[in-house]
Amino acid sequence: MKVLVAALAIGFIPALAFAWIFELTPSGIKRDEDVAPQESIAPRTAQRMNRMIMLGLVAALGYFAIDKFVFTSQREPSPSAQVAASGAKTTSPTFITKDGIDAVAPVAKSIAVLPFDNLSDDKANVYFTIGMQDEILTRLAGIRDLKVISRTSTEQYASHPPNLRVVAEQLGVATVLEGSVQRANGKVRINLQLIDASNDSHLWAKNYDRDVADVFAVQSDVAEQVATALSAQLLPAETVRLASVPTTSSEAHELLLQARYLFNQLQTSTANDPAVAAARAVELYRRAIAADPEFALAHAQLSYLLSYLHWYAVDTRPAVVTESLDAAKRALELQPDLPEAHLAMGYVHYWGHRDYEPALKEFAIARDGMPNSAEALAGIAYVHRRQGLFEQSIPELLKASLLDPRNLLLPREIAASYVALRRYGDAEAAFALALEVSPGDVEAQVQRATNQILSGDLEKAERLLDAIPQGTDPQGTVSLLRFKLHMLLRDPDAALASIAISPEWLLARFEHSAAPIALLRGQALAMKGDAAAARVQFLKAQHALQEPLQNPVTEADAQSFLGLVKAGLGEKQTALEAGRKAVEELSMARDALVGGYTLERLVRVEAQVGEADSAIDHLRL
Repeated sequence: MKVLVAALAIGFIPALAFAWIFELTPSGIKRDEDVAPQESIAPRTAQRMNRMIMLGLVAALGYFAIDKFVFTSQREPSPSAQVAASGAKTTSPTFITKDGIDAVAPVAKSIAVLPFDNLSDDKANVYFTIGMQDEILTRLAGIRDLKVISRTSTEQYASHPPNLRVVAEQLGVATVLEGSVQRANGKVRINLQLIDASNDSHLWAKNYDRDVADVFAVQSDVAEQVATALSAQLLPAETVRLASVPTTSSEAHELLLQARYLFNQLQTSTANDPAVAAARAVELYRRAIAADPEFALAHAQLSYLLSYLHWYAVDTRPAVVTESLDAAKRALELQPDLPEAHLAMGYVHYWGHRDYEPALKEFAIARDGMPNSAEALAGIAYVHRRQGLFEQSIPELLKASLLDPRNLLLPREIAASYVALRRYGDAEAAFALALEVSPGDVEAQVQRATNQILSGDLEKAERLLDAIPQGTDPQGTVSLLRFKLHMLLRDPDAALASIAISPEWLLARFEHSAAPIALLRGQALAMKGDAAAARVQFLKAQHALQEPLQNPVTEADAQSFLGLVKAGLGEKQTALEAGRKAVEELSMARDALVGGYTLERLVRVEAQVGEADSAIDHLRL
């Protein structure tokens, strides 16, 4: 193409001069001044060329119209209808389209860093091995010219899987980095090999024998070597970041790896005791900062952990948000261009204050510094949902799922966006793909059944719930949905039986809330006509709600349930006041995702106490 363009450019000037000096006539080419007016064919030629140009334009417009509206819909997946997932039955990550499931081929400059083997005699060093994998992956993920799969997806595989090609196809990558780590007496041996998954050939391999204090130099060298092997272009800023040393304190780095190991267990629900793991992780981050007060990454990760614990109601004290903000600020003071610090600050705004515009700004900066960060992309999508931009969130979540194709949370969240748009068919397909990846995922099963209830197919919802093994009931999520289904079927005895052995609070993840079990019992007993027994349960629920009513984080949710309690007790005015206060504190304008459920509970209160017109008006919102 370059040669063609150059030839046309060189030939343009002589062609222009020739056309200016000479003219084509019926008797051949003549000089322009020798052609008589009646002999010139220029007017007729111009008319013919005009007709040819017009016909060419019409043909071109027709072709582009057909290509856009016919061919494109046949060969390209719809951005708003794609749902990322991957299973053993597929040959690469798959996406839902209006016409079914389409495969997405891996790109050449793509890599998955599989879990490293821990060859240390002390198996407690597993946190160090995982830390090495994670930090090498993080450095690679900062290279814009590469596609790097997130650790959430790669951690599900063995260090050396028997069929590397299948793994690569499931992850949507062309190459895989395998390795092992052995640590002893202050020394570390790291063996690595970059493999072309299509033919199982080695593209690069190297062994490192270093002091533990030199691991950052190893990580930098690995990232540069892999980038070279994959012909990835490094931008100047990326080269600087690859060579960076986050801390000069081996003790601080060690403590950070231990803290992050526990935090990962919290995020993946693999911690034996989440409360203990959370407290221990916070302590380790604080000790890392004490060992090196200028360790910006430690400040950033502590901030992120504290925001996480606050949002997921592990620690709802206001002081937690304050400490999270201080840690994020300190990280940015120490290293203003640290993407992890901007990600942490984004979550302070989002999870700490529901302040969406500053959160989006910070996530965008983090995304620019970590171009392969599924977490930053997903954060942007989650904020857009809170703003009511559900359509916009779907393609953003799809992009995140390309970088994290085995993360079960993403297809569930994509489905949640579809549910909010009342696109129940698309949501069903997303849940089905999530369960294809992990058939035993209880949360996906519960949300899938919820989707069927919302779409009006109660029989299918019942079948889906019956398929969940008895005794499987994380935080009462299954019991709560069974209760709701039986109440909709006007079967209060079955509803009561479904929560007979449930915890005192039942979690509704879709609604981001927890309902007191006494409220549910009261509602079922009231449906049975046992007013006295129902009143006892409503009073118990009222007492249970006193503590969450005093907490700013849970107050709106508690007020919403208090409205239902007061309605059950027949206290119309206080029921309406509580329901309306909940909506004021957590309206759809403030949180379009959760605010809708708060409004729905107000509608139920209004309907129960006889305010039907107001309830109908709210349903129309």
